[in-house]
Amino acid sequence: MFPFKKKPKKAAKPLPAPVKRVLDVAGRSMPLTIRQHNQATRITLRIEPGGRALKMTIPSGLADREVNAFLDRHQGWLLTKLAKFPEEAGLRSGSAILLRGVRHRIEHTGRLRGLTEAVLVDGEPVIRVSGLEEHLGRRLADFLKKEARRELEALVDAHAYRIRRPVNSISMKDTRSRWGSCSVDGNLSFSWRIVMAPPLVIDYLAAHEVAHLKEMNHGPRFWALCEKLCPEMEEAKAWLKRHGSMLHAIDFG
Repeated sequence: MFPFKKKPKKAAKPLPAPVKRVLDVAGRSMPLTIRQHNQATRITLRIEPGGRALKMTIPSGLADREVNAFLDRHQGWLLTKLAKFPEEAGLRSGSAILLRGVRHRIEHTGRLRGLTEAVLVDGEPVIRVSGLEEHLGRRLADFLKKEARRELEALVDAHAYRIRRPVNSISMKDTRSRWGSCSVDGNLSFSWRIVMAPPLVIDYLAAHEVAHLKEMNHGPRFWALCEKLCPEMEEAKAWLKRHGSMLHAIDFG
């Protein structure tokens, strides 16, 4: 008898590079990335966090006319979804930004030197920013990063103490795909933009990542521990679902 030989599997057909386009949505220009995928069986279209770009995944070899027809059919859906994102999401003196869920007016002091600080002016919350006006966004971002680190380090320490788990390090990043992460080595990472959310949301994020120090999964035991650390978990999750993308939409330059 001759030994049976399996037929070698055919190598997957190389896919073309993603296509970059600009899509007009009721006069609003949106960068669009179209990527083919061998396993895709249908077209998917999503708005990137912050509402500043679109991403589309299509089956391999799909004709351009099918892509264009899909985009035409979904103009209304895009218009509705994008309406909650302001077209101009930059920052300037006189505009407002959230800090721990409270609206603060931004005031450029005009001084070249000085700290960025949150103060009350006649009972109104204000964030005063010094330096050149063109650096206002960057200086605001630096201020929020420091505030986020101060807030999250205290919350993480408290939650980690409760479950008797050590924390190796805490870092601040500007991630779009997730608000936080926890490695098996006990390294926690957070999006500093979370400091714009209400305190209960910040506390939930700290509790969520600390819970991963004990339960490296999203199973029932994890969620039970997370809720034990943060009893307002469901309210915080709902806030992030409704408003999280708006925090990503702010352009700090």
